[in-house]
Amino acid sequence: MKFLSSKLSVYLTILTLGGGLGFLGSRYWGQSSSVQQSQMYPVVVPTKSSPAAVENNNSNINFIATAVQRVGPAVVRIDASRQVSSALPENLRHPLLRRFFSGDGKNSLDSLPDKFERGTGSGFIIGSDGRLITNAHVVDGAQEVQVTLKDGTTYEGKVLGTDAFTDVAVIKIEAQDLPTANLGNAENLIPGEWAIAIGNPLGLDNTVTVGIISALGRSSSQVGVPDKRVRFIQTDAAINPGNSGGPLLNSQGEVIGINTAIRADAQGLGFAIPIETAQRIANQLFTKGQADHPYLGVHMVSLTEKTKADMSQSEDLDFIIPQDEGVLIVRVVPGSPAAKSGLKPGDLIKKIANKPVKTSLQVQEQVDLSQIGSKLSVEVLRNDKLKTIKVVPTAFPKN
Repeated sequence: MKFLSSKLSVYLTILTLGGGLGFLGSRYWGQSSSVQQSQMYPVVVPTKSSPAAVENNNSNINFIATAVQRVGPAVVRIDASRQVSSALPENLRHPLLRRFFSGDGKNSLDSLPDKFERGTGSGFIIGSDGRLITNAHVVDGAQEVQVTLKDGTTYEGKVLGTDAFTDVAVIKIEAQDLPTANLGNAENLIPGEWAIAIGNPLGLDNTVTVGIISALGRSSSQVGVPDKRVRFIQTDAAINPGNSGGPLLNSQGEVIGINTAIRADAQGLGFAIPIETAQRIANQLFTKGQADHPYLGVHMVSLTEKTKADMSQSEDLDFIIPQDEGVLIVRVVPGSPAAKSGLKPGDLIKKIANKPVKTSLQVQEQVDLSQIGSKLSVEVLRNDKLKTIKVVPTAFPKN
């Protein structure tokens, strides 16, 4: 089958994801280096019957301060550095150019000292034995990682694993009896709830900002990172470069997400990885140093009347689109689990793991929840007949 035209490619959601991340938090996803102003909110003191009620007799302490007091000691600063080669480019290796730059005709420019690129981010402690979570892009390619606690104590950190698909990384420091952050639940969040961010934006340690949960389930494409496998939490709590890897809290001081990105083309929009996703990936990274992601090997599109009309006009398709809604398989990667199971371009996915699906994102979510090596039931509409196909996902290919 021929590849789709560029006009149609925008409709594809591809399960064969890949790609890397920038090294520095301040360069991540087009973040602006300028400081965004935190929005102001009225201070609300919960009543004694509120679950976020103050635990002491100081009436000047509100629920935000209480939450920060609980979690603040577990939030750390992460300074990472990587080596950047300063070797002389090939086009400057002519002897006359060496003489011009060095002044003495020696080959000193061939052995320039390597430079270090440094970046700062945040993280938080989840194990009293020194286990930390942060963003993968904070420590990507780092040769040295320094972790600084709130009290100023510093430790050398060891990166035990990173996962580019979810932007989660784990670090271990040699320490005991450390304060830890309590993990909450992001699945039951409701837009409008309080959201509290703690981190080290622009190198300003232990900065607290507050806002609300603006939206839930933002797709990677909506956030601007289509190569990720995350449904993001959106918040208007001020997030700036350096906040990356820090916790997003609910009003009870529980971690509900990892602050990970802001959009350079908007103000007051920040995004966090749900804690359930982060915890699932972190457990794999701590255990085996990598996270495996189930892989089918299909290119899909969520159908609408418009997408169907546009695709039907293309000469690249060699099948008829049966309906104007649902999830259409446009391409099957040769040799992939999908190809081996018998899935074909033109199949309309109706159910995954016996759960109805209407969008490609829903399909991806079910695939992510499946088990590598175990059969996954996929019900498709083919030639006006329902057909159930068993697919055995494999780990996403490294190359």
